Amino acid sequence: MSRLEPVERAEPLAALEQVRAFAEASPLAIRQALRPSLRPGAIVRKAMAQRQEEARGAVCGDPRLQGEKVGFVPGRISGCGIKDAVKLRSVSGIALSQQATIDCTTAKTLKRWVDTALAPAVGSRGGGVARINVAAHYACRSRNNQSGAKISEHGKGRAIDISGVRLRDGTEITVLDGWDNGRDGTLLKKLHRAACGPFGTVLGPGSDGFHRDHFHFDTARHRNGSYCR
Repeated sequence: MSRLEPVERAEPLAALEQVRAFAEASPLAIRQALRPSLRPGAIVRKAMAQRQEEARGAVCGDPRLQGEKVGFVPGRISGCGIKDAVKLRSVSGIALSQQATIDCTTAKTLKRWVDTALAPAVGSRGGGVARINVAAHYACRSRNNQSGAKISEHGKGRAIDISGVRLRDGTEITVLDGWDNGRDGTLLKKLHRAACGPFGTVLGPGSDGFHRDHFHFDTARHRNGSYCR
């Protein structure tokens, strides 16, 4: 049996020589056959994530912002319109009560507020936030619909109005009923303060009679910093 061992060991060596010969004769075929396994893992993961992101309906380059791309929105009057709009339906897994047509700067700022203020402040209360109640988004109009006033930030796709939130257990927390109401009031005031800074303008109850039932958030920038009332 010992005399047969060299013969048995020669077979894998011969096979290896055949592979080498094939590689030399057709290196392109070998490279193409092995290409998927030779790709860096990071490139493959990035490509897969991009496909998944597109399939899920991500907008503004962020999979946590879900909706659809709209593009240019013309205004019916001078000063209105959005250069590159999206129609947002959820933020960080939280649905909007209605799809909001806004620009990406406003969408990303809303996400920042949801992630750093809304979700942590509500926490596990009622099972957490299930929905954000949107009172208004894009509308080509003057501020507070007042004749002769400047164009509202809503008319530029830079604003969103929020009237409250719904928790997973069905509890509704509204600006109108909750602002001066104990636990809900404490929460709402905290959310109002937290929006000041990320957003350029933050208005709510007490700012004027137009905002007693909702928060107005917009991304306009002012010389002296955020305007919050």
